[in-house]
Amino acid sequence: MKLLLISNSTNAGEEYLDYPKHYIREFLGEKPVKALFIPYAGVLFSFEDYEKKVNTRFREIGHEVVSIHRFDDPVKAVMEAEAIVTGGGNTFRLTQLMQQNGLIEPVREKVLAGVPYVGWSAGSNVTCPTIRTTNDMPVVEPESFNVFNLVNFQINPHYLDANPDGHAGETREARISEFVELNPEVYVVGLREGTMLLIEGEKILLKGPRKARIFKKGREPLELGEKDDFNFLL
Repeated sequence: MKLLLISNSTNAGEEYLDYPKHYIREFLGEKPVKALFIPYAGVLFSFEDYEKKVNTRFREIGHEVVSIHRFDDPVKAVMEAEAIVTGGGNTFRLTQLMQQNGLIEPVREKVLAGVPYVGWSAGSNVTCPTIRTTNDMPVVEPESFNVFNLVNFQINPHYLDANPDGHAGETREARISEFVELNPEVYVVGLREGTMLLIEGEKILLKGPRKARIFKKGREPLELGEKDDFNFLL
């Protein structure tokens, strides 16, 4: 199994997908790949526009995507894909459309069989057992919160430590603490901006300049960086 699970698409002041593009190129390899792109998390722009936006960056690194909405049979498209890329946006809408199109099990089967998978934000969330640690508003109601279940842990993309000035509501850590309180057997990985998890077989690595924050019930949160061992998550 090969996964590249990216926290966010864009760092402040940079172009879309600019910071992770070199990681994506290394992950997919030097041979040109035409990856199947799942754009269903996009809400405020068309799937065509989303595909074009992603292709602008992918073509810079010698690869290309084709959106699944262009295929009459989306399940067949998944089964024939040489790589799968799932973009960010709203995780609930992404999950709803994947479930409606019968894609959950086909994508899971392909990735478990070794087809490379790249996701960012919502596209990383759906590799977990459920989407219950997303930051997104449930703008639609999917059939369930269950998704690909490719990893045993949960991801919280865009993880932030602090609250904005003047905001007295819950911190991100407090919200995740509620999750682990009610799901004591599950680890949650807070992925900060500019970072990603690389999973290849039985090995998992953090990539990027910031540490990840790891939560589990009854334990103090861990701060782990690129040189630390993450394999316990698997």
